[in-house]
Amino acid sequence: MFDRLNKILVPIAGKLNNNRYLQVLRDAFMLAFPLTIFGSVAVVLANLPFLEKIMSDSALGTLQSALGPASQATISIMTVFVVFGIGYYLSRSYDVEAVFGGVIALASFLILTPFILTPEGAEPVTDVIPLDRLGAKGMFLGMITGFFAGEIYRFFVQKKWTIKMPASVPPAVAKSFAALIPAVFTLSIFLIVNIGVTQGLNTNLHDLIFNAVQAPLVNLGSGIIPTVIAVFFVQLLWFFGLHGQIIVNSIMDPIWNTLMVENLTSYTETGEVPNIISKQFMEIYTVGMGGSGMTLAVVIAILLFMKSKQMKQVGKLSLGPGLFNVNEPIIFGLPVVMNPVIVIPWILAPMIVTLVTYFAMSTGIVPPPTGVAVPWTVPVFINGILATNSLAGGVLQLVNMGIVLIIWMPFLQVMDRMNVKKERQTENTETKAQTDHSSKEQAL
Repeated sequence: MFDRLNKILVPIAGKLNNNRYLQVLRDAFMLAFPLTIFGSVAVVLANLPFLEKIMSDSALGTLQSALGPASQATISIMTVFVVFGIGYYLSRSYDVEAVFGGVIALASFLILTPFILTPEGAEPVTDVIPLDRLGAKGMFLGMITGFFAGEIYRFFVQKKWTIKMPASVPPAVAKSFAALIPAVFTLSIFLIVNIGVTQGLNTNLHDLIFNAVQAPLVNLGSGIIPTVIAVFFVQLLWFFGLHGQIIVNSIMDPIWNTLMVENLTSYTETGEVPNIISKQFMEIYTVGMGGSGMTLAVVIAILLFMKSKQMKQVGKLSLGPGLFNVNEPIIFGLPVVMNPVIVIPWILAPMIVTLVTYFAMSTGIVPPPTGVAVPWTVPVFINGILATNSLAGGVLQLVNMGIVLIIWMPFLQVMDRMNVKKERQTENTETKAQTDHSSKEQAL
């Protein structure tokens, strides 16, 4: 069975992992990662749960107002960075001038963006860009625009529709002239599209894509069943030695990041969190408990309850990295990869924990993640508190680790007995060999 799955999944996973567009999308989101961390730190500082007890309402309002631009200039306009990143990395993958690919993609997105704000019950305000168009609401249009703009730009560059300058011209000037014609053609295409949509359909492409594509996909991705399916494939791919987190995230990150931005925007404005499933839900309550598969509980179980010398040694080597959510030592040292003895807990435990976490948050026992981006190397319990702005978020992680330990325990004991038996056989063989060697020496 494993051989058949291996033959089916490995080629598919390899193609997904090496797909140009998925790699570009992953790199584009990572471009925005340091900025989201900065904005998230500001949100955490402005919303610490004890501030309202030690500060007056006016002082707290002043502090939140002072820290507000940090998140508005980073997370709230995350689509801007993603669009630029897509144009940049896609152009670089084709070996054309990447910076111009990035700025042309961004300009194309802005051409499609309505520069008008219509407050409820008030007159429209022109020459302004609504913040949500640059954040969660514009995310999918931004990604689509970034890819199309990058492809159109590189097409004209590779077709040599460029202006060549003499060798004596400074490189920066020569590159600008080389990008002139491709930029004009690319931006003209998006301007024509915008004119067709606004004048012909009496709407804008933002609303069209949001209603037709983004809203249905986000609603689907925010459900618990698709989330559990995603967790299943992460674990299954890891079992065959493939980095399941990278492969699955490259497909699901656009949805989970959109939900994250929606959560943070709502949390900073109203204090409410609309979505349970988000990027932080996946990172903090799966990867954030010792790495993929939540293996910190497994390491602890090995160190406390197992007798095999081999397993004890693997546990000791895995504990330090596991505290910071790096679990390659346990995955390849236990091993997890292609080990039929532990395939059941490896796949089952994260799925059950995901269901338990969703239940705890949907019933209000634990608040869902606020959208604050927490670095994936932050240790368990601490990252749960930071992600939910609540002690309950960290306590839930400890409960989940207990569930993982209970599920894994019978299978670890089977492995432990097998390893102990092998170790004793090896020791007996070595002892017998030494005894025979000593007997021969005495005979001589």
